[in-house]
Amino acid sequence: MHILICNHSPVPVFAYGGTERVIWDLAKGLVSKGHQVSFLVPDNSHCPFARILPLNPRKPLKDQIPDDVDLVHFHFNPGPAFECNKPWLMTQHGNSIPDEFLPTNTVFVSANHAQRHGAQCHVYNGLDWTAYSPVDLRAERRHFHFLGKAAWRVKNVQGAIDVAKQAHVPLVVMGGKRLNLKRGFRFTWSRNITFLGMVGGDIKFSTLQHSKGLVFPVRWHEPFGLAVIESLYFGSPVFCTPYGALPEIVSSECGFLSDGLTELSEAIQHMQFDPRACHQRAVELFNAELMTNRYLAVYERIMSQELLNNAQPMMQEPFVRLPWRRDAS
Repeated sequence: MHILICNHSPVPVFAYGGTERVIWDLAKGLVSKGHQVSFLVPDNSHCPFARILPLNPRKPLKDQIPDDVDLVHFHFNPGPAFECNKPWLMTQHGNSIPDEFLPTNTVFVSANHAQRHGAQCHVYNGLDWTAYSPVDLRAERRHFHFLGKAAWRVKNVQGAIDVAKQAHVPLVVMGGKRLNLKRGFRFTWSRNITFLGMVGGDIKFSTLQHSKGLVFPVRWHEPFGLAVIESLYFGSPVFCTPYGALPEIVSSECGFLSDGLTELSEAIQHMQFDPRACHQRAVELFNAELMTNRYLAVYERIMSQELLNNAQPMMQEPFVRLPWRRDAS
């Protein structure tokens, strides 16, 4: 099968790029199973295992799809007016706008993500763990960490900082700066909180390797949570709020869920988790090969003209910032 993968971001990904990393690993997985892949992506892209077709934003999408592909996989919404003579589907990676209809053949990234859109089809994200540095599950654990775009208020980096302060533990923030003026004023003066900014590669891997756990008190329904599975892979348990896909990903053997500051701070002080169990959960359930196999099953449904969902998916609820209890229960 020849699959055309379409995205608005270039490949390969550098540093951050969570969703783009998933797309790259899916393409690699498809090629490893004998399929042909082409990318329709911005023209500053390159790939050693797939053909690159420059995406032209001024040209209709349907005119940029080559005749020799069997199926088109969008990672953005091609729009309600899009027409194509090839079988096609879309993966919705984020939370969509309420009242916006998505294509019927949309794949979501967790069961909760699909359910909140009134849909049935989901495929968990997976990563190619061979692309990560080797894991030493006996490494010294020196700090806790936060990983995510701290400028997004729903990621609640301030909540993670407050948890660490209350628990009297050091926290390393990856994805944010000590002074943030983008969405209101936030300045963190504590020397026990370290800010690394947007990092990837060895700095990120080393920080995860030596972490006692991810503090992740998000205030929205997380569609999936790549930061969560990356942390688990390095043997770090996850201390998070019970929103979105997080209860699907974080089992009781690998972390603790609560919407309260006090409960999370007490958990990171007193609860013990086996790094091996955390690592195995990521390796066994959220790997690129499993994701690829699941997408191939979805592709077969598309090629058989089966609809992935019973109706056009649409976000079923308005966006609200979810509760975060700062006082003791």
